[in-house]
Amino acid sequence: MEHAVHAAKPQLVKSRAGGWLPRDPAHTAAWIARLRDAAKGQDLADVPPIADFRAMVESDQTLYNLAQAMFARAYQLAPTTPLGQPSVETFDEFLTLLNLIMTTAPEAYQDIASQQPAGLIGFPINALLDWPMATEPGYTFFSNAVVNQLFKRILAYWSQFLTSPASRYVLTEQPYPVSPTTEAVAWLSMAAQQEMVQVAMSALGDGANPTPDRFQSIFNCIPGAQYLGFSSWDDFFTRTFRTGVRPVSAPGDDSVIANACESAPLQVVNNVSASAQFWIKGQPYSLGDMLAFDDLAPQFTGGTIYQAFLSALSYHRWHSPVSGTVVKAYVVGGSYYLENLYEGFANPGGADPSAPNDSQPFLTAVATRGVIFIQADNPAIGLMAVIPVGMAEVSSCEITVKPGDRVTKGDQIGMFHFGGSTHCLVFRPGVNLDFHFYGQTPSLDAINMRVNTALATVL
Repeated sequence: MEHAVHAAKPQLVKSRAGGWLPRDPAHTAAWIARLRDAAKGQDLADVPPIADFRAMVESDQTLYNLAQAMFARAYQLAPTTPLGQPSVETFDEFLTLLNLIMTTAPEAYQDIASQQPAGLIGFPINALLDWPMATEPGYTFFSNAVVNQLFKRILAYWSQFLTSPASRYVLTEQPYPVSPTTEAVAWLSMAAQQEMVQVAMSALGDGANPTPDRFQSIFNCIPGAQYLGFSSWDDFFTRTFRTGVRPVSAPGDDSVIANACESAPLQVVNNVSASAQFWIKGQPYSLGDMLAFDDLAPQFTGGTIYQAFLSALSYHRWHSPVSGTVVKAYVVGGSYYLENLYEGFANPGGADPSAPNDSQPFLTAVATRGVIFIQADNPAIGLMAVIPVGMAEVSSCEITVKPGDRVTKGDQIGMFHFGGSTHCLVFRPGVNLDFHFYGQTPSLDAINMRVNTALATVL
């Protein structure tokens, strides 16, 4: 097993980490243009939660001014794509396009000429807000508690479609052009399946890689059945591994901590403060805010945080990193489209091109997230916490365990729905950890490590 020295704070580089938006902005521009074309000639009525959102913003002069300013400022500042389609121009246009998204599911794309993968719009709402949320008015707007409450209702409304059979069209729909160079392809097409297989097979981990080379051998599904037996887009998105594909490292050794998610390591930070100005440029962790000021939070002051991010094309369930007993488990409400102000246009190096990727440490304190405290059987670990953090479209952090439950290392404890995310493991001071990154350095350029593989050893 290879061990890597972990840094306190790696440089976060510009990247479309996780693949939630295409690396080529032309593909996102083409998607927005097609959404605009679909809206032309239609007299679309707002769906109920969007109507309430519009009415609330228009009735509050301050919020209305912020909404108008963030789109105007983004239109002025955002780079123009190769197709000449800049960002969404107005708040009213955003709401029109948002209504269309309520009956669509995320699409996968490929290059027409090469027939190679070209990315996906895994965050369709984020694609519309990518540049507006990077402005100062956008930061203030998406910090507002009422705005986030109403966005939660919009995302819940959308989830009704994404969990319905109607959302399965993207699984089997035939390829169709979305631009002169790109076409949308079915998620269950051979091209898309092969890309998902490649992501699963390339994940790093302890020992031999047990990943098969076929989608139907990796994931639980019904070969030969329509939609491979998936009942909805969300059922496909939250698909599970077949038995044996992700074995638990050292199942009988409580000194080995397992990777809680199929995810890429972002950073490890030691001696974390109880309280910090997490909104500043450096994005320090603030334990009190992360843990929602729980009465257990002070036990972690001076401890260690490990953070990793999930890929759009991989597995989105969480597993227990240790054997022990669940002490507390709950979801903390928070923001959906907020990024660190200094990762937006205030950054001299330019705004994050796929917000909120560069804001992941900041999001641990402000975004909707789960908090799961586990009392590990190993006294050298003791009380630890798992914090799955929803990013953008993730309207549901679903916890599947409850206080008092016994968990064995590798047991499922919850899942993300509908979109991409990040997560943290939090350890108390005095827990001496040797992390295993399998030859890579934690950063936004890292690749997935297998869920349930050895992540760290307690020394």
